[in-house]
Amino acid sequence: MSYLLGIDTGTSGTKGVLMDLDGSVVSAASVEYLLSQPRAGWAEQDPQLWWDAAVKIIRLICEKTSIHGNKIAAVGLSGQMHGAVAINGYGDVIRPAILWCDQRTEAECSWIDQQVGPKNLYDWTGNPALPGFTAPKILWLRNHEPKTYEKIRHILLPKDYIRFRLTGELATEVSDASGTLLLDVKNRRWSEDMLGSLGIPLSWMPPVFESPHISGRVNRETAKITGLLEGTPVVGGAGDQAAGAVGTGIVNEGCLSVSLGTSGVVFAAIDKPRIETNSSLHTFCHAAPDKWHKMGVMLSAGASMQWFRNHFSSSEDYETLVSGANGISPGSEGLVFLPYLLGERTPYPDPSIRGAFIGLTMRHEKSHLVRAVMEGVSFGLKDSLKLLQKEGIMTKEVRVTGGGAKSSLWQEILASIFNHTIATVNTTEGPAYGAAILAGVGCGVYDSVESGCKLIIKVNAEKTPDEKTVDVYEKYYEVYKSLYPLMKDTMDTLTRLA
Repeated sequence: MSYLLGIDTGTSGTKGVLMDLDGSVVSAASVEYLLSQPRAGWAEQDPQLWWDAAVKIIRLICEKTSIHGNKIAAVGLSGQMHGAVAINGYGDVIRPAILWCDQRTEAECSWIDQQVGPKNLYDWTGNPALPGFTAPKILWLRNHEPKTYEKIRHILLPKDYIRFRLTGELATEVSDASGTLLLDVKNRRWSEDMLGSLGIPLSWMPPVFESPHISGRVNRETAKITGLLEGTPVVGGAGDQAAGAVGTGIVNEGCLSVSLGTSGVVFAAIDKPRIETNSSLHTFCHAAPDKWHKMGVMLSAGASMQWFRNHFSSSEDYETLVSGANGISPGSEGLVFLPYLLGERTPYPDPSIRGAFIGLTMRHEKSHLVRAVMEGVSFGLKDSLKLLQKEGIMTKEVRVTGGGAKSSLWQEILASIFNHTIATVNTTEGPAYGAAILAGVGCGVYDSVESGCKLIIKVNAEKTPDEKTVDVYEKYYEVYKSLYPLMKDTMDTLTRLA
């Protein structure tokens, strides 16, 4: 019996999944670590934390199952997107990685807009310049840490740093590279025009492959410390959103997923790149070769609930916290939550906007606030759904994933706010599971990403919208949409004051 291993390098922790060739999860393990925020709006991590976690997970999985490394046919990688890992000529990390949720690069994004121009941005990369993307982070290093910048010889994304440690190879793949603002998304290769315009050397960027492509093999040093067999193939893998989509079977046009993880993502698979100038949506390469995807991203989805629990109800687990919200009526008795705790990306690319509860009264208790958080996040996700529909993306099926998807109440809220049946599937392991499927394609277990998903992934349960609740939420959604324009100037002022 052979097995497939998927490793997902996340923001709050790393997860590993070992599955058999039929897709059954044999073992899973996770290791948590902290996010560093040295200044307001900044977010960094030491890549060594990711590597230590990956090594520990591989050992834990092998020890728990007594499955030795020689039984693992291939390894797939996934990870948080956009992070900038700066490497010197000796292969050493020269500063903490700047992460996807870091908001320090607003000035660099403005400079890119002026230097490149909106038309060239979309022609060359398919996307606008946003603070979360990798390219502005590289420019920030040039502008603010010139001594660090001078030492850079390679830029890696988080999961690709794990590949480098596993195999010694510098490589990436198209789905994760799409989020750097340096990839020609239409043609699935680095954009020399974009790199040249920004003054970033092409030599800094690793070779870019398709997601199921074998990009390296476990080296001798790694084999000794992990128990994996030297020579085990490691495939390209995927950014966490594309890997999560593979892990829930979102590989064909008309299928859409909603991720309720730390961030919130509405993800639609498409057969051809549809690039709309000035769109608030991202157009990225999919992990399935010759396919693409559109997605809208909100920066604080599950993170909003985590923030609330950590600061106001840390003694309760999430199940207990959410249970009280079951008894609260839709609309939380006139309370609306704006989930902009980390700024926002879709539909408002605005690092200065902040979160808020609007409509608080003496009647509101903790359970009202909890439900309002779930509703506010769902309204934010609906913004992305509306944009997809505006661009002609058909929605035949919606599947929900991520930690928030474990809540039956949140599924019901989402179904009524979207006015669409919401399905869960028989897999709940997220991007690590998708990475394992990609590993299976790479080593020949599955003929393609599509056939692997069809074999393994099945719809588990569905939530349908409630007609009366749909009507209530339509009214509240109109209020929600009106608040950002009303509050933007005030939030800008508060950001400057802080």
